[in-house]
Amino acid sequence: MIDQDGDRREFFRTTLGRVARELAERAERRVVVERFFRPPGAQDEVTFLSLCTRCDICAEVCPPQAIMKAPPSAGLAAATPMIEPSRQPCTVCPDMPCAAACPTGALLVPERKWEGYRLGVLTLLPERCIAFHGVECGVCVRACPVGERAMVLDGGGRPVIRAEGCVGCGVCVRACVTTPSSLTLRLEES
Repeated sequence: MIDQDGDRREFFRTTLGRVARELAERAERRVVVERFFRPPGAQDEVTFLSLCTRCDICAEVCPPQAIMKAPPSAGLAAATPMIEPSRQPCTVCPDMPCAAACPTGALLVPERKWEGYRLGVLTLLPERCIAFHGVECGVCVRACPVGERAMVLDGGGRPVIRAEGCVGCGVCVRACVTTPSSLTLRLEES
């Protein structure tokens, strides 16, 4: 005799489990559909979104006024603090006032501050850079708020990124004289 109740239970368990997993995956995709450059000290995205109250205190204390609100189209991340480096990059304040001012823990000052901390990943595109085509420049190196720990000129006057010291703030990207910029900034893969 076939155990119809057991088959029915197994069917519902399997189906409901699959539906629950799919709903959880969809919810996670909605939370992290678009990733943003976050202010220094931001927790991982899901934790950040759960702790951020959108109080704007971090933006109010940001010296270069680099912190702005995520657009309404950002879904669950709407109105959360973000940085748009092409508009106004983070200038690497030594004491991270934005993180220090956060009342909820969505932003935390890292124990070693900027040492080893990254906002993004910088890439140099030599084919765009005028220094690789015989023109003296060095604007990006002079603009870098981190200095020689992050970027230097080689013996030929061409910029060299020192990944171990670069915090990925975007100041050099914005300062670059080429259009489009010879430097690109992207978020680290999570």
